[in-house]
Amino acid sequence: MKRWLPHPVVSLLLCGLWLLLNQTFYPGHVLLGALLGIAAPILTRHLNPLGYPRMRAPVVALRLLGFASVEVVRSCFNVSRVILFADYANLKSEFIRVPLSMRDEYGLAALSCLINMTPGTVWTEIQPDTHELVLHVFDLHDAAWWIDTIQTRYEQPLIEIFEKKGPHGDPA
Repeated sequence: MKRWLPHPVVSLLLCGLWLLLNQTFYPGHVLLGALLGIAAPILTRHLNPLGYPRMRAPVVALRLLGFASVEVVRSCFNVSRVILFADYANLKSEFIRVPLSMRDEYGLAALSCLINMTPGTVWTEIQPDTHELVLHVFDLHDAAWWIDTIQTRYEQPLIEIFEKKGPHGDPA
């Protein structure tokens, strides 16, 4: 079963997405959606050599997505206000460094997505020697706030979600 349907939830979601995009339940579209849902995971299973991540804390993930959604909307309004009404001579656009303790590739990728979808912030790189995130902030008022927010509100939940814990709570 696993050979022909390696990820049943992904297959079901792909079929549902196909039907939503076509806005129909005609038998031909249902069949085509089912074929797409079966073929896509089979054809792409070798593209991820590390395997698929396991989400360990779905409630934490939902809370993180809720916080990130609020932050994106708030940042949209703030960046719009700055672009439309601010005095550009007083605009303080800078790079800051945020020390990270997370090492999981999937957690870092999720952190990158969360930061880059927030208007006014761009993840530029991770320093390999110090494992610091270099972040560009469009209108920086308080670097300490940004560092604290990323470490406590983004990184810590992602560590809970993606990193394995050892017997004493430390990352394994």
